Amino acid sequence: MTRPVPSRRQAIADDLRHQITTGHLKAGERLPSEAQLATRYTVSTPTLRSALALLQGEGLVEKIHGRGNFVRHPLRRITYIGGAVAPTAWTAFSAPLRMTARTTNIEAPTHLTTLLNVPPRTPLTEVLFTTHEGKTPHSLAHIYVPRDLAPTGSPAASFLPEQIAVSLADLRPPLAEVQERITARLPTQEEATALRISTSLAVISLTRVATDTTGRVVEAALLVLPGDRADALFTTRLMTEERSSKK
Repeated sequence: MTRPVPSRRQAIADDLRHQITTGHLKAGERLPSEAQLATRYTVSTPTLRSALALLQGEGLVEKIHGRGNFVRHPLRRITYIGGAVAPTAWTAFSAPLRMTARTTNIEAPTHLTTLLNVPPRTPLTEVLFTTHEGKTPHSLAHIYVPRDLAPTGSPAASFLPEQIAVSLADLRPPLAEVQERITARLPTQEEATALRISTSLAVISLTRVATDTTGRVVEAALLVLPGDRADALFTTRLMTEERSSKK
């Protein structure tokens, strides 16, 4: 049985991938220009860019606007620990990262009224969190909390995940349920720009909704995690017959 001949874009990606994994092209190194690579491989610029898109999608190469294509430094993978009733979305990560936050008071737009089960124009506090590893953006999230549940005693611009966690942990009535929905998709152009990733790199899109014992939604989080640097782990602990007999 004959093996299929790889396409030109696949052959170019294979060659560049080999150079990266063997250390011939080192992390942080700028690749030759797209015109130079197209000439080297005797292909059109669109074919060359298609090959680079494969490597960008694998997280091996990043394209920085106005500067060119660079070999990516390996990024530490973090794990989102799902299935746990954590006080807030960011307490569910396996490793801490440097974080910046921007807080805004808003009125609930249409797309959030269903998610939070509130009337239009309900006062909300929106916090945009961006995590970084070194200078590289790692993940981002929009977190929405009803205005009356937002942390008090500090300027809105200085809210941190720990403050929201404390605020929600002290809820009366208490937190009862956390529902998480995960999808894999391509990033929007805005997300790709914020995270400095290719629009061809899949992201994990996670929607997390926390509800108290009265059924009120007390937090909604929309997380975007690039697929080359994040995992999601869900563990189900089953009650065995031996365990149940010991009770």
